Amino acid sequence: MRRLRACLGAAAAVTLAAAGTTALVASNASGATSALNNRWYAAAPYLMPLDNDPPDAAAIMDASGLKAFQLAFILAPNGGGCSPTWGGTASVSGDTAVQNVISTIRAKGGDVSVSIGGYGGTKLGQACADAAATAAAYQQVITKYGLRAIDFDLEEPEYENTAAVRNEIGAAKILQQNNPGLYVSVTTAGTADGTGWFGKQMLLEAKSQGFTPNNFSIMPFDGGFNGAASQTSALTNFNAILRSTFGWDEATAYAHEGFSGMNGRSDTGEYFSQADFQTVLDYATSHNMDRFTFWSLNRDRQCSPADNGGRTSGTCSSVAQNSWDFAKYSVKFAGATPPSTTPTPTPTPTPTPNSCKTAWSSGSVYTAGNEVSYNKHNWKAKWWTQNEVPGASEWGPWQDEGAC
Repeated sequence: MRRLRACLGAAAAVTLAAAGTTALVASNASGATSALNNRWYAAAPYLMPLDNDPPDAAAIMDASGLKAFQLAFILAPNGGGCSPTWGGTASVSGDTAVQNVISTIRAKGGDVSVSIGGYGGTKLGQACADAAATAAAYQQVITKYGLRAIDFDLEEPEYENTAAVRNEIGAAKILQQNNPGLYVSVTTAGTADGTGWFGKQMLLEAKSQGFTPNNFSIMPFDGGFNGAASQTSALTNFNAILRSTFGWDEATAYAHEGFSGMNGRSDTGEYFSQADFQTVLDYATSHNMDRFTFWSLNRDRQCSPADNGGRTSGTCSSVAQNSWDFAKYSVKFAGATPPSTTPTPTPTPTPTPNSCKTAWSSGSVYTAGNEVSYNKHNWKAKWWTQNEVPGASEWGPWQDEGAC
C-alpha cells in the first residue's frame, strides 16, 4: 500500500485520498484471504467486543451495510508487563472470544482494525522498555489476527508521558515498516483549536521520527463542543496545525486528517445527533479527509426507559434513533449505500432523577464500577481511585451518571 508523504503535491494527495489505496492481501491465522480497500478501514467505527454489552456484529452488517469494525482496546496487563491484552485482563495470546468475532465478520465479507490505547488502563507504551519492545507486543496482535489496519488511540494520561508517546510513535513506525500495506491511524484528543498542547507535542514527536501514518484523527467531543459547527471548526483548525507542523499544503493535510466523533450524548453532556453526523460527513468528504469514525457501535442504539436516556451510557446513545443509525454514516463515507430503514424511532424518554448512591468519601478506596453520590449527582469509578473528587476534572476517574 502506498502512503501519502509531505513531498506529494496537492493534486496527487487529493487524487489518492479520494480514490483510496489497495490494502494488503495475505493469508493469516484467522483464515482470511482478502482485504477491504482502505476507505473501509478509514470508516470503521469502534466496537468493544468483550465489554459494554457487545452487539452482534453480523446483525449490524446486515442492517447497516457496514463491513469494517475498529475493535477496542489493546492494553498492557493490569498486573504489569509488556504483553498485549484486551482491556488489561484478557491476554491476546490465549484469546478465542475476539477471534470468533473476527471470524464471523470476515465470513460475511468484512474485516477489522484493532485499536490500542484508549482512555483508561495502562498502555503498552507506558509499560514497555522502548519502541522496539512496544512494537514487538503489538506485532503479536497483528500476527494473531492477520490485521491489515491498526489504530493508535493516544490520550489521557499516556499522551502526557513523553517517553510513552516516544515508544508509541516509534512502535507505529516500526510496524508500518515491517508490515507493508498496514493502514495506520493515530487518534488523539480534540479541542476547539484543533488539538491541545499534548496533541501538538505528539505531532512533533512523529515529525522528529519521520513517521507519517495514513491519518492523524482528532476526537472533537468532551471539550465544550456543541453540535456539528463546533466540530467542523475544530477540524479546520487542526488542518492548520498539520500544515504548520509538517509543511503540508491544505489538501495534503486534509488527506492525512481524520474525524472520530461520539454518537448521541457525550461523557460531558454534549449531544451529537444524526444531523450533526451528516454535517461532519459532508465536511469530511468535501475536503477529501482520510477518516470518519465514531465511538461507538456499542452505543449505536436507543436507550430503554430503564436505562434513563438523560445520562451517558456505554450501551446506548441517549438520543432518539433506530439501531445502527450512526453506523450508516460510516458506510456512506466508505462509499457504499446503506440499506433503508423503515421503522421510526420512539421518542427518547424524559429523564427521571435517579436515587442517590452512598455519598462519596475522601478516605475510601474505590475500584472500577463502584458508584457514589456527590453534589447531587451519581458517579461511577472508571478505575482505582482514592481522594479524587468526582467532577473535579473531566479527565478524572469518575463518570457522571446524572442528577439524583
